[in-house]
Amino acid sequence: MSTQAILFDINETVLDLSALRPKFRHYMGSESHTDTWFAMLLHSSNVCLVTGINTNFRELALAALQSIAARLGKNLSHENYLDILSTFTSLPAHSDIKPALTILRKAGFKLAAFSNSSSELLKSQLSHSGLLAHFDDVISVESANTFKPSITAYNYAVERLALPPNNIRLVATHDWDTHGALSAGLKAAYINRLNVPYNPHYVKPDIAAGNMHDITKQIIER
Repeated sequence: MSTQAILFDINETVLDLSALRPKFRHYMGSESHTDTWFAMLLHSSNVCLVTGINTNFRELALAALQSIAARLGKNLSHENYLDILSTFTSLPAHSDIKPALTILRKAGFKLAAFSNSSSELLKSQLSHSGLLAHFDDVISVESANTFKPSITAYNYAVERLALPPNNIRLVATHDWDTHGALSAGLKAAYINRLNVPYNPHYVKPDIAAGNMHDITKQIIER
């Protein structure tokens, strides 16, 4: 087998955002605002992407929190916001991730974390979750001054890995992310952790499943 690499999206794909829900219940009054906040974060990163605004994921995460609090009439202190964001820094890994990383590494794949999180935040997340040593490389799109799903982001990962695009596969639980990777000439695998239909307007990957165990099995069989 020629050298092949697997890129792993981090937030929601590898790390479990549900750890944030108690904080949103405490500060915002409902756990459901966790999903709203993350959707706003992704939306604002795309707005900054297409309009050429230079920022980072942590700043956008804080801005989204402040916006939700204002809409809800919540008067949160700076320390309150930092308390929420500190949980984002220390999210646990989904239970199926470490076994999958171990199996894929033994099978000869090069593994890389690949995220919209800043380099500092990404390394902190992986350290807290105990996953840092499981990856051969840690790639933040911050270094390319972009966000996924821009083609520039995936091209940057290709350059870092020094492999042909078709030797690299992205694993993500966001269909916009797998669509972006496929549009850039990479392979992809969609892990449907949220049990939602894949957007019919997006390019579909050849691998899809609801958990990382089944995704891993399909990757090795390819």
